[in-house]
Amino acid sequence: MNYFEWFSLPISFNPDQAVVKRKFYELSKKYHPDFYINQPVEKQEEILEHATLTNKAYQTLSKPELCMPYVLTLKGLLQEGEQVQLPTDFLLEMMEINETLMELEFEADAHKLTALEAEIGQYEAALAKEFEHHAQDFDAKSGIHQDEALEKIKDAYFRQKYVLRIRDSLNRFASR
Repeated sequence: MNYFEWFSLPISFNPDQAVVKRKFYELSKKYHPDFYINQPVEKQEEILEHATLTNKAYQTLSKPELCMPYVLTLKGLLQEGEQVQLPTDFLLEMMEINETLMELEFEADAHKLTALEAEIGQYEAALAKEFEHHAQDFDAKSGIHQDEALEKIKDAYFRQKYVLRIRDSLNRFASR
């Protein structure tokens, strides 16, 4: 059973957080192990599995950064260790950013660093906006039209992961 089914929700990149929280509390109360302490071991194990599922579902569905890859995996679009070919123009832009970051490691320049941070921030904001657009498109459509939105979300997800790695490198550099 997937987390959406467990919480009686439709698959969505933006599940209703009020419903997610309400279902979490409802299921947490229903499957709290302390209420089953006098039950047979098999029943206690079953309840513990349900409690664990409830906690994992809540953690995933309440955090967009976990929900996105979860939905892509559910839909069969995300495989462990998958190598994705990112758009060439995106890779060229990221290569320029990486080169600037390498230059900054050899020759500190506060203005370049500030400009680079702003540029990465713009990429992050643009990707977030793009994802939101495609997620709304996914929620509003069905069938093959949903599949088109999923492919676009997958592309945005991998570009977002790439930008996040650059952000991490920049943060490590800036903290020195």
